[in-house]
Formats: sequence, C-alpha cells, structure tokens
Amino acid sequence: MPYEDYHTMKVHVDKKVAFVTIDNPPINLMTGRMMWELLNLSEEIAADDNVRVVVFDSADPDYFIAHFDLNALIRYPDLPPSKGTELHRLNKTCENFRRMPKVSIAKLEGRTRGGGSEFVLGLDMRFGAIGRAILNQPEVALGILPGGGGTQRLSRLVGQARALEALLGCHDFPAELAERYGWINRALPPEQLTPFVENLAFSIAAYPPEAVSRCKTSALNAAEMPLFDGLIEESYLFDQLATLSEPKVRMKKVLDAGGQTREGEMDFDRLMKKAQLA
Repeated sequence: MPYEDYHTMKVHVDKKVAFVTIDNPPINLMTGRMMWELLNLSEEIAADDNVRVVVFDSADPDYFIAHFDLNALIRYPDLPPSKGTELHRLNKTCENFRRMPKVSIAKLEGRTRGGGSEFVLGLDMRFGAIGRAILNQPEVALGILPGGGGTQRLSRLVGQARALEALLGCHDFPAELAERYGWINRALPPEQLTPFVENLAFSIAAYPPEAVSRCKTSALNAAEMPLFDGLIEESYLFDQLATLSEPKVRMKKVLDAGGQTREGEMDFDRLMKKAQLA
C-alpha cells in the first residue's frame, strides 16, 4: 500500500486529493527524519496518478511545524563546508512540489516558524485560521539566516521590503497580517478554514488535469521568463489545450446550462454547478 512508511506524518487519499497530516510530537519539530520523509513524499505524490492535489495540515492544533530542530543545528561543524552545487533536502522537496503538475496547499491552524514556514513557502498556496495561525522566520535572532529558501521565496512572494521586515524583525505574524502582506492567500475564521480548503482542493482535483498542470506551468513562467517570452509560451499552452475534445465538451455544457445569457452569467458558480463542472 502507498504512503505507509511515514513516521512523522499520516496520509490518506480521497477523490484524488492527498491529505497529509504532520504528526511529530511534542511540537512537530522539523527533524532530519521529517525532512527525508517530506522529500520521499514529494516524489511519491509526483508519481501517483491517483493524486492531483495535496493538502498539508497538522495533528496538533497549536503547531503546524514549530521550526527546525535546534539540537541538530548546534552540532553544526565549526568550519563551514565548501560552497555547494546542489539543493539540500528541504529545497529539493519544495522544488518538487513547486514544479510538479499537481497543486499543493497548506492549511495552517497553529504556529509554523523557521523551517516550517520555509516548507509552506515552497507550496503553491497557504491558508490560515484567524486567531490560530502564526508564521515567523526567527533565524536572524539566533545569529543565522533562513537556510531553507526563506530569504528567496518570501522576498519573491511579498516583496523585498516586507520580507526584510519579517526576516530581520523575527516577530510572529498572525494570519490576518500574513494575509495582508501576501505571506498567505487568505485568513479565514477557524470554522471556515477546513470547508474552504477542502472545497478548493476537491474542485481543482475534479478539473481536467491537463488544464491544471499547464495553467500552473504558465503561472510559474511568469516568475522565470521575460513578459514577451511568457506570453508566447502562454499562447502555445492555450493552443495545446484548445485543440482537445474535453474542453469543447465542457464549453458546450456551459452554453446548454445558460452560459452567455444575461441571467445565466449573473451567478457563475451556480452556472458551473448546473453544467456539472463544479
């Protein structure tokens, strides 16, 4: 059976969504073992045709991932190693999730700091519970700096000035402030968080996987290509999809359900449900 050999997390799959629950008592420290397991999980999910979306949450309501294990960092060698040429485990994991043609989501209901924050920064989307979710990059206060992609991903996500406030200030960011800065997608009341995330995950998992994967690729291109090249690539990806039979069938369903009429377009969510596309 898949997803059985994990000790710091539990996994179950429902309707092509893999739900991964971080479970490493007492405070969900990111240990070396957890890092290996997250890397293995990213590879297993990438190869699993039965999974289109992955959602991460925590078994501990107070801690998503506390931070990286300080005991391991204290044992760091006294002399720095030579400059590397390959990504380490956490960055490999984040890049696997970022580049796979599947969607990754973090559902944050507790504290996630340091390496935990860096891990969720590597996922596609992040949602937090108001009054419960807290994010922080505390490394500079300890005399180091974020080494799992925090300076790179947070700066790209929220802009350099706001990233420096978080990275150098080392203060907790509650969900509402993290949302305002762009660190997370949305801050939601705790009772709304799970229904919202599950509805989003199940919806994405039900859409044509070719459209989801190519749309994600095109969005990634926006961060990596000049605008002209990104637009050319977007048109190419659009043309690839528009020639397929499934999009034409789905568009016909929308028209038959009242699409492109004044009344039908007034409530697009209801129109999509009527067309059995949502």
